[in-house]
Amino acid sequence: MAAVQVAGSVPCRQPREAPRDATPERGNGFRRLSARLCALRPDDSSSARTEIHLLLDQLISENYTEGSCVAPEDVSALLVQACQLVPLNQNHLVSKVSQLIHHLLNRLQVIVDEQHLDFLLAYTISAIHQCSSWTYMEILQALAALVYCNGSKCQKYLPELLGKTGLLLKLSGSAQSDPEVRRAAVHCMANLCLSVPGQPYLEEPYQNICFQAFLTILQSPKSSDMDDITFCMLLQNALKGIQSLLNGGRMKLTQTDELGALLAVLKKSMFHGLPGLNIEMPTVLYPTPLPQYDGRTPIKPQQSESSTSRPTLNKKKKSKVKPKKIQQGEEEEEEEKESSGEIEAAPVTGTGRVNLHEGNTWCPSSLGVQSLPLDGSGTAGKDGVSSPFSSSSWKRVSSSESDYSDAEGGMQSKMRSYQAKVRQGALVCFLSTIKSIEKKVLYGYWSAFIPDTPELGSPQSVSLMTLTLKDPSPKTRACALQVLSAILEGSKQFLSVAEDTSDHRRAFTPFSVMIASSIRELHRCLLLALVAESSSQTLTQIIKCLANLVSNAPYNRLKLSLLTKVWNQIKPYIRHKDVNVRVSSLTLLGAIVSTHAPLPEVQLLLQQPCSSGLSNSNSATPHLCPPDWWKKAPAGPSLEETSVSSPKGSSEPCWLIRLCISTVILPKEDSCSGSDAGYAAGSTYEPSPMRLEALQVLALLARGYFSMTQVYLMELGEVICKCMGEADPSIQLHGAKLLEELGTGLIQQYKPESTVAPDQRIPVFLVVMFWTMMLNGPLPRALQNSEHPTLQASACDALSSILPEAFSNLPNDRQILCITVLLGLNDSKNRLVKAATSRALGVYVLFPCLRQDVIFVADTANAILMSLEDKSLNVRAKAAWSLGNLTDTLIVNMETPDPSFQEEFSGLLLLKMLRSAIEASKDKDKVKSNAVRALGNLLHFLQPSHIEKPTFAEIIEESIQALISTVLTEAAMKVRWNACYAMGNVFRNPALPLGTAPWTSQAYNALTSVVTSCKNFKVRIRSAAALSVPGKREQYGSVDQYAQVWNALVTALQKSEDTTDFLEFKYCASLRTQICQALIHLLSLASALDLPCIKKTLELNGNMVQSYILQFLKSGAEGEDTGAPPSLQERDQMVKMALKHMGSVQAPTGDTTRRAIMGFLEEILAVCFDSSGSQGALPGLTSQ
Repeated sequence: MAAVQVAGSVPCRQPREAPRDATPERGNGFRRLSARLCALRPDDSSSARTEIHLLLDQLISENYTEGSCVAPEDVSALLVQACQLVPLNQNHLVSKVSQLIHHLLNRLQVIVDEQHLDFLLAYTISAIHQCSSWTYMEILQALAALVYCNGSKCQKYLPELLGKTGLLLKLSGSAQSDPEVRRAAVHCMANLCLSVPGQPYLEEPYQNICFQAFLTILQSPKSSDMDDITFCMLLQNALKGIQSLLNGGRMKLTQTDELGALLAVLKKSMFHGLPGLNIEMPTVLYPTPLPQYDGRTPIKPQQSESSTSRPTLNKKKKSKVKPKKIQQGEEEEEEEKESSGEIEAAPVTGTGRVNLHEGNTWCPSSLGVQSLPLDGSGTAGKDGVSSPFSSSSWKRVSSSESDYSDAEGGMQSKMRSYQAKVRQGALVCFLSTIKSIEKKVLYGYWSAFIPDTPELGSPQSVSLMTLTLKDPSPKTRACALQVLSAILEGSKQFLSVAEDTSDHRRAFTPFSVMIASSIRELHRCLLLALVAESSSQTLTQIIKCLANLVSNAPYNRLKLSLLTKVWNQIKPYIRHKDVNVRVSSLTLLGAIVSTHAPLPEVQLLLQQPCSSGLSNSNSATPHLCPPDWWKKAPAGPSLEETSVSSPKGSSEPCWLIRLCISTVILPKEDSCSGSDAGYAAGSTYEPSPMRLEALQVLALLARGYFSMTQVYLMELGEVICKCMGEADPSIQLHGAKLLEELGTGLIQQYKPESTVAPDQRIPVFLVVMFWTMMLNGPLPRALQNSEHPTLQASACDALSSILPEAFSNLPNDRQILCITVLLGLNDSKNRLVKAATSRALGVYVLFPCLRQDVIFVADTANAILMSLEDKSLNVRAKAAWSLGNLTDTLIVNMETPDPSFQEEFSGLLLLKMLRSAIEASKDKDKVKSNAVRALGNLLHFLQPSHIEKPTFAEIIEESIQALISTVLTEAAMKVRWNACYAMGNVFRNPALPLGTAPWTSQAYNALTSVVTSCKNFKVRIRSAAALSVPGKREQYGSVDQYAQVWNALVTALQKSEDTTDFLEFKYCASLRTQICQALIHLLSLASALDLPCIKKTLELNGNMVQSYILQFLKSGAEGEDTGAPPSLQERDQMVKMALKHMGSVQAPTGDTTRRAIMGFLEEILAVCFDSSGSQGALPGLTSQ
């Protein structure tokens, strides 16, 4: 000891004193040993080396528990001092100090700061260059711990680590003889690929180098000198590396070969070690060419991997996820430091798993998550959600495998566990891959991962369902289901091509039939898995996956019975002991009643007797309650009392509605609440998630199957009142959502186009009773609950769904209450509330009983104009929509015989509305589309008394210029469509100086430009309709102006099939109909001076125009975009009127122009007469 020299000159940070409130023992050992180490200086004597050896051993063996009060900077400083004391020619000491780096950083969860990282990295890299190969394992462990979450700070060392001759590439290559060293090197690379929020990521060249290295490892077979467990850990590290590249590095797999190679190794790894299965995979998977479809789906924003911590499961309460303190070394590394899991299910210990295909029973290991060594062998997903599948660490490499003993399962159990972790790692990596590529690219590989119905006698192909049905590990099964859910999510458009067919005589299988077959097989396999599953968490995943499938499958194109099988098998699980299973079961039922609603098959299922499908299921699900549990009817009006609105043939009560009502308002049953301990202890009701899901199902039933829901209208009203009177804001919110859906269903019944027979509708008096109950209940309180703005906004939406016929019959004080509350809430500081209020006012202003109330319309206008100036785009968009509705009301009032409304409505308010609409027309497209609609209506509404005033002249000019600008702008097509519509409205006001005003030519120029060249045919149709609005020849302006309009319409007719967009072809016929109508209208107004231009056009394009006008007269093609098209008789009459007008035009003597045009029209009528055989079409016309 005497040989060790103490020197104060060695730069070493003295450890800080422990905080006074900390336990004195915590961290004292570290501080004492650290002080001793800092007191040493480099000395090559054997006694000094012995002292350093002892100190390092003591530091490694010190018991570091959570909350040891050791500062991260103290740890970093200690490690730097230790490295300064150990020369690189001392292999044993280098090995020991490497162990210390790995141990301290891992156990104390420290990420080295940039100040010390540079020195430590340089030291470890130099150690690899200079020390013996037997030290590589420990040095690489230390390097992996140092670079963890520090990749962005290692930039200057990347060429040395990952360059062409980089250390990590060399040590991870297949030429490396020591398998443990190779595994440790791959682990270092994986840690380098980890991302840190806000920090720069690996440069693209290094990303590609790492990706290729990981891919090569996954493609390579196990070498003879590598044991199975080391190989499993090697694969896991490579998978984690690729996952980090895809998540944090946002690596884009744009090359088909690159993606195909990755998917091939992922599929191979997904089945690694699965008993009874050994698959050979090609090096690259190639996509199947798909039919063209628009696969654009919104990509959810992805969090980076380190954003949150990852809790593990408290096994005593499976329904509740809690963070669990970890006592053993490396087991907590990834849980605490990297959260990137997406998988929702949690590990549970099951009693066994029936292998449906092999006939064997596999018992999953009873080991807890924390009993496994975590040496870089865990898996993780992506978005920072709780992920028990990442229960193992990717971070550091342990040289010790002594955590297992024979008592814990022995080598066989350990081997199975590691193989399962490879499968889980591959699945989680696949999940990241799915999120990093477009869905339309992913669906090219559909058949590689999704099962198809096997041919008779042929074996089933391996797919994700193979794992779901055969894997002995519940975690892996849940993982596979999560991946399947991710594939199915957003697949509605892709699956919509599916079609069942009974024609088996085809020489090939159409793509649509293949997809239909695949959907059927998914149903079959998932229902098999449902019956066989013993783990509650995995069961939840199966049901969620089924819900995803049901939401996206096109049942309207498939054979019946698929939904019936799902429906009957899920019913027993509604009373499962686990609350998560119960909630997901209701979610699945909600998906069934919302998919392609209303479906006849689902209608029949809803009408099934209450006990159907439940009583025979108790043997399979021993935790269920008796089959008559739902028959406890809640208090409220009986079915007989509400049967006035019951549709014929539906006297059988709907068991699902009865179930949901019971779930929401009845006390829970003790026999079904075994796993509810985590939810509102002492609550007499079902857990909140269960009640919320039941309310959502009721809302979906009201939306899709209102004819069945209406039987329970008054009872549901009581349910809503009860929910909105509770303390829980989420229950109140879902009660308001249900009210909105019921209100919307009632409005749909009374719409003019409704197919519901009058005697099947709910009588207005009952609707009045329903809304009186709501307005006398807790709804007004919810509207004024400023502590919960989301609830306020939802209550506003509900209030806007009141039936107009019922509103007019409400007591006067209730009407005043609704109006007063809405006008008051328009001043809310909350944007959600303000947007909902603006929209509700826009609904109310259309009510027949309110729209002629000048004071209400004026108050509403002022409120809306105030909202139009809000900073929130959403508020402005809703306000613009309401302003459009309000101006529609002005037009309706203008068309009534009583002129009092126009006379009483304030001219100053009209000016304010015009100014606000002009400003709004310069806003974003969401606001602009309704602002121009309002401008058109306002200009149409203006009376001669307004137009004569000098104050209006300038604002009218500005308004029309705003419309012209919008027609010509490259805005969204909806905006341009509305602008053209508005321009047509302007032309309808006879008091405006159309034809003589300077803006006339600009307006016509804009419309003729659009009708000939706009890419969108619906906009062209609307501009052609606007051009045919003026009813007098002088409104078309000069002869040149008229000629421009005429020629533009003929050109537009000529180009009516010129489009490269396949979707526009369906509007071709409508466009031609509208243009022909406009041309005939122009002919019926033409003056003598206009005839030469018309004749010239007909000489050039007469045959084309004639053929399209004949089609117009004979085909009956609909003008889809301009309301009800004229009938065939009306069209015939239009041509006759044009011909009659031509006969009345006074042309100069000897001028043949008029005669030529008349001959053109007569020929059209003659052809039409010959083909239709109609009598009386021509007499009296030619005589002119």
